[in-house]
Amino acid sequence: MRRVVITGAGTLNPLGHDLRSTWDAMQAGHCAIDRLTCRDLDRLSVQVGAEIRGFDPVAHFERGKLSLLDRFTQIALVSARQAMAQSGLQITEELALRAGVVMGTAGGGNTTVDDNYRAVFEEGRNRVHPLVVPRLMHNAAASHISMEFGLKGPGLTVSTACASANHAMGQALMMLRSGMADVMLTGGSEAMLCFGGLKAWEGLRVMARDTCRPFSRDRSGLVQGEGGAVFVFETLEHAQARGAEILAEVAGFGLSSDAGDIVAPDLDGPVRAMRMALADAGVAPEDLGYVNAHGTGTTANDRTEAQALRRVLGAHLDKVPVSSSKSLHGHLIGGTSAVELLACLLALREGVIAPTVNFTEADPDCPLDVVPNEARRAPVDVAMSNAFAFGGLNAVLMLRRA
Repeated sequence: MRRVVITGAGTLNPLGHDLRSTWDAMQAGHCAIDRLTCRDLDRLSVQVGAEIRGFDPVAHFERGKLSLLDRFTQIALVSARQAMAQSGLQITEELALRAGVVMGTAGGGNTTVDDNYRAVFEEGRNRVHPLVVPRLMHNAAASHISMEFGLKGPGLTVSTACASANHAMGQALMMLRSGMADVMLTGGSEAMLCFGGLKAWEGLRVMARDTCRPFSRDRSGLVQGEGGAVFVFETLEHAQARGAEILAEVAGFGLSSDAGDIVAPDLDGPVRAMRMALADAGVAPEDLGYVNAHGTGTTANDRTEAQALRRVLGAHLDKVPVSSSKSLHGHLIGGTSAVELLACLLALREGVIAPTVNFTEADPDCPLDVVPNEARRAPVDVAMSNAFAFGGLNAVLMLRRA
C-alpha cells in the first residue's frame, strides 16, 4: 500500500487568508466570532458568526469570471492556488492524467440559492442569471479547481454535512493508496452565512447567541462560520522523486455510520471510526499526541464525543490534549474539518496546540484536557482530527509528523 503525504496547504477562513496568518491566529488564541454583517440581520435571532473579513474577490478573479463563482467556490480556488504554490507542483501533460481533485461541501452554492430565491420570490423577477445552476451545484468548486490546474484524473465532490471535508480527504487518500492517482487536491469549503442559510440553522435550535464554548459547562451551542482549506496530497514516492518538502504524512483514515438518528449523536459510531483510523495508521492510543475534536459546543455533541474518546483512549485520555478549534473559527460546516486539519499540521510542524477559547468552567461530563484559552507548546508526532456529521456519518483522519 502506497504511503501518502501532504506537500501543500492553503486556506481562506475567518482566522486568516492564508496558512501563516491562520496559524498565527490559532497560536494567539484569536476568536473570529463577531456580530454578522449579512443582509436582513434584524430578522435573525442569531446575529453572531465567524465571517471572512477583508476578502475582496475582485483582487483574485477577473470580473467576468466572478459571474461563474459562488463564494464557496471562490474560497476553494483561493485555497487551492496557495496549496499548489507551496507544493511547487507542476502539472505536466503526463501528470495531468494521474492528478485529480476531491472536495467536500455540505451546501454548495448557498449564497447563489439565497440571492436567486430572493430575486424570484421577494422581488418578483421572472428570470434569473443563465449560470445559476453552474454556480450553485455542489461540484462547482471541484470542477473549477480541475479546470484551473488541468487535473484530468479522478474528480468528484463529497457531501456528508459536517464531515464532508474529512470524507473528501479520506477518499483522496484511498485513491492515492490504490494507485488510481499520484497527486490529489483535496479539502473542503463552505459559505452558508447568508440569510437563508442562517435562518435554516436557527430552526435546529442548536445555535449560540453569543459565542462558541466547546466542552465548557456554560456552553450554549454552536456558532456558524464560513471558509475552507485545500491540500496537495501526493504519494510519498512521487513527492520524494521531485524533492518536495513534506509537511506531514496522511497516516490513517476511519469512517462509520451510526445508523441511528438523523440529528442526535451516537456513541458507538464515533468510537468505531476513531478505532479504525488508529488501526489504519498503526498507532496505539498511548502514541497519540493531539486530538482536534469535532467539539461543536452543543451539550449532546460534547458529552458524546468525550465519552467516545474515553472508550477509545482509556487510561491514556488524561495525557492527550483535546481541543476544539471551532471556538476560534466557528463551525464551517462542510469545510470545517479541512481548516481543523490545519490545526493538526500546526501541532506537528511547530509544536503548538491550538486552544479551546471562551472556556470558563469544566464540565464533569467532559473530563478532557481541552487546552483552555491559551495555546500550548508540546511535541506532537501523531494527531487525530474528528468529524461527526448529522445523519450519523463519521470521518476521522490521522496525521503523522514527517
